[in-house]
Amino acid sequence: MVTGRHCLRIERATTMKTQDITFGEDLAFLRDHVETVVLKDSAGKAQAVVSPSLQGRVLTSSADGEHGLSFGWINRALIASGKIEEHINAYGGEDRFWLGPEGGQYSVFFAKGAPFDLDHCFVPAPIDTDPFPLLSRTGSRARMTKDIQLVNYSGASFSLRADREIEVLEREEALRLLGVEPPAAVKSVAYQSVNKISNTGNQAWTKESGLLSIWIVGMFPARSATVILPFIPGPETNLGPLVNDAYFGKVPSDRLRLGQNVLFFKGDGQRRSKIGLSPRRARPVLGSYDAEHQALTIVHYTKPGGMPDYVNSMWEIQKEPYCGDTVHSYNDGPAKPGSSALGPFYELETSSPAAALSPRASCEHIHRTFHLQGAEKDLDPVSRAVLGASLDEIKKAF
Repeated sequence: MVTGRHCLRIERATTMKTQDITFGEDLAFLRDHVETVVLKDSAGKAQAVVSPSLQGRVLTSSADGEHGLSFGWINRALIASGKIEEHINAYGGEDRFWLGPEGGQYSVFFAKGAPFDLDHCFVPAPIDTDPFPLLSRTGSRARMTKDIQLVNYSGASFSLRADREIEVLEREEALRLLGVEPPAAVKSVAYQSVNKISNTGNQAWTKESGLLSIWIVGMFPARSATVILPFIPGPETNLGPLVNDAYFGKVPSDRLRLGQNVLFFKGDGQRRSKIGLSPRRARPVLGSYDAEHQALTIVHYTKPGGMPDYVNSMWEIQKEPYCGDTVHSYNDGPAKPGSSALGPFYELETSSPAAALSPRASCEHIHRTFHLQGAEKDLDPVSRAVLGASLDEIKKAF
């Protein structure tokens, strides 16, 4: 996913129990309603389903073929209805392409002069309902593209091309990237999205008129998950606040806990809340653990060195429009007392730096998702090595 980040019409999305859905069941449903491309590794067990008709998003994946657990959250009710919602169409998916900023004077979600509230937030069609035409595909890889025109809150126009390449990784390559070697009994699926935006207009994108960023959002079923965000320790005088927990009001202590150089955030889909880490605090990895299904999810992304600018998506006219967060986690819940939640789901999100692009220049952001499922004694060393927290610590956080 940013204050008011979900400009939603809140509805109950599905009556199915997400914890009971297999990849094969989700795949059968999706084939009945949207364009689907199934990608696999050479062994055929690690699979992901991509939909070019839904902005090239990875809707869900499996570590054990069609009989495996479906890892992504899918809004079946909305997809099956065929309706187009006015403000946002939250179809779901583990990896979807968005653009920032959402709020502020350079927002691409609000019209010039509009109040920063849910009634005036509209997700641009190119990242909400438009298809990303399929350019090519192999057994494990699909490439899609989209030409986009946008106008921001301050009236600046953007002409750009978005390119997405999704690839299911071979197990050996995935484990090499993670730097771990769990036993063969641990089932796994890993895929990456390589995302690029190019300035196809005649004018340079500048700070004075507003910049864009690539924003990748993963939506996962809230099976009593705990989110883990490793952070860079150090005094606030040097690195700034440890966490931004002000997006939807301060997150209570029973939902956000501090560990040894990690933050634990409750992903149960029961309370609308969101946190973010700045580039000074964020590490290039975050994750979650579903203890019920012994499933460890890890997200890795490209985080440039130095301190580049990141767009600020707070819903207000901002004093510092380029002091935004690098990673976010959102937990779904009712927008107000008495209303229904959309999910239940939670999100793991990453962003590129602000893209100050001259004509024909490009910006790239890679977002990788790893799911590992197996015995806790085999997953624990992975969690310790990659996320800096044991499974016991994670399970005791809440």
